[in-house]
Amino acid sequence: MESVGPLWSPGKERVERANLSRFLKFVQSECDEQVQSWPDLYDFSIRRPERFWTAVWDFCGIRASGEREPVLIDADRMPGARWFPNVRLNFAQNLLRHRDERCALWFRGETGQTQELSYAELADAVSRLQQALAATGVRTGDRVAGFLPNIPEAVVAMLATTSLGAIWSSCSPDFGINGVVDRFGQIAPKVLFTAASYAYGGKRFDCLERVAGILGQIPAIERVVVVPYLDAPTPAAVAAVPRAVALAEFVAPHAPAPLEFEPVPFDHPLYVMYSSGTTGVPKCIVHGAGGTLIQHLKELVLHTDLKREDRIFFYTTCGWMMWNWLVSSLAVGATVVLYDGSPSHPDGNALWDLADEAGVSIFGTSAKWLAAIEKAGVKPAQTHKLLALRTLLSTGSPLAPESFDYCYRDIKDRLMVASISGGTDIISCFALGNPLLPVYRGELQCRGLGMKVEILDEDGKPVREQPGELACTAPFPCMPVGFWNDPDGAKYHAAYFEKVPNTWCHGDYALLTDHDGVVILGRSDAVLNPGGVRIGTSEIYRQVERVPEVLESICVGQDWDNDVRVILFVRLREGVALDDTLRDRIRRAIRENTTPRHVPAKIVQVPDIPRTISGKITELAVRNLIHGKPVKNTDALANPASLDFYRKLPELQQP
Repeated sequence: MESVGPLWSPGKERVERANLSRFLKFVQSECDEQVQSWPDLYDFSIRRPERFWTAVWDFCGIRASGEREPVLIDADRMPGARWFPNVRLNFAQNLLRHRDERCALWFRGETGQTQELSYAELADAVSRLQQALAATGVRTGDRVAGFLPNIPEAVVAMLATTSLGAIWSSCSPDFGINGVVDRFGQIAPKVLFTAASYAYGGKRFDCLERVAGILGQIPAIERVVVVPYLDAPTPAAVAAVPRAVALAEFVAPHAPAPLEFEPVPFDHPLYVMYSSGTTGVPKCIVHGAGGTLIQHLKELVLHTDLKREDRIFFYTTCGWMMWNWLVSSLAVGATVVLYDGSPSHPDGNALWDLADEAGVSIFGTSAKWLAAIEKAGVKPAQTHKLLALRTLLSTGSPLAPESFDYCYRDIKDRLMVASISGGTDIISCFALGNPLLPVYRGELQCRGLGMKVEILDEDGKPVREQPGELACTAPFPCMPVGFWNDPDGAKYHAAYFEKVPNTWCHGDYALLTDHDGVVILGRSDAVLNPGGVRIGTSEIYRQVERVPEVLESICVGQDWDNDVRVILFVRLREGVALDDTLRDRIRRAIRENTTPRHVPAKIVQVPDIPRTISGKITELAVRNLIHGKPVKNTDALANPASLDFYRKLPELQQP
């Protein structure tokens, strides 16, 4: 790596106050283990996984019934291992363990509306909705779906659903009809929650017309509950949607009452999440109640150092797994800060305004957004106080080394910058932050506790300080229960376990550094291979996007002359045209800072770069297009019209 020393190291007081320091002492006293340091603790977590996960359970105070032994059966099977098979618990019960007047949800929308709910008020709201859902016939194993903005009612609906042992699934309201049907149509929900409308980027968008179209294609939906947001929908607007009822009317017969929680097995389905679905119908990934709970608590309490006095924020929609991760913070008793709207409206300071207003101490966003606001000249250190802020989380794509510099230079110098990486597939992380360790430029601080993460070469052998496939070589509790409608598990096995037997291959191209940090180099299925030399795309993006004229880029390999050549597409600042001079500067930046192998054979200006609804660029879609292959599911894209430009480009037919 480039940096010889850390950008930040935790001070003595921060180390002493860290939950992880307390957990070290807990393991020493309760597990008969002489763990004195982080390396000792990580080694213990993968050497004695049953004892480690039991310690996490006790330290985080998970509420459950039944016998915890055996902790793990069929440990030699991936997939097939089972955790805590004799335990019964309820996810919502664990998130609603606090019932006091401390703020549970703090919300602000783009148009300025605000709302706060205490833990007591949250429990009352969940109670009323729980009763209403039960009266509608929702039972254990039924599916309830949310087509909702990131508003408090989405959290209430999820908790009410899971309190009954039913299964929650959600997607962002910016999906079109086909995108929603491709997802919810597979799981056949009994109840659908929707807002009448939402705001984004200064514009207002109606949902009810699309919901009417969705109902025509998903006959399983028996009830639509319309949530008021922006303005309360008129009775006529609600009546125009078949089987719809306003939220106020839906809960009106029910007064707050003591909550009842349906206990379910540890691996009982909790959430159905979805793959991006750009190459076909999205995969429905089923996550279990217990595995999700214990993994999220481990990451929030130990790795993120979340405490009850914290206010935690992550910029996300209800369709991204970071929403599910964020909401699990309720189990710690912290305040969850929600924002709905564009992060760049009216300007790049919107989220920093929120951080000051809400007193955010742990702030999460995407690497792409951090890069964008840096290019826009946003410098929160000069314009905002950020007095409470102590941790900055980044995910969605690798955080470039230069973005680390930006965070410490222009946001706040006394800050743990935690780049984290995992995915929807595990609803959590393989590598993430650590309050006991320094932050190095361009690196994720550590592998997750209890996650036996290794980097494998092309022969499937573990390597260090050289790139390879990121894999997990031992079972972990938050592995999916399976895929929906995959009775023999064939699709699930093919997705993760086909490449290396009995090993989870995640699809990331990465390396382990000499001090055990992790560097994510890109997606392994997007790795470039010119002349047989494997190159991660993130290394190219990093150099290209340092060029001032370039707003963003996407890089793919094109099959050419019995080899692969590198093709780079760039979106430039308004009014800038790509000429030979600019092409030469881009090539020189790549050559001087990487290797000649990285230099693209072709550089092409494009008006837009295709990305998923959750904001990730779609390298595979572009690669398919330039090879004349179809993109099977354009409804998964936020900007499907952008694809048209990439078809049959004359430049790519020439040497």
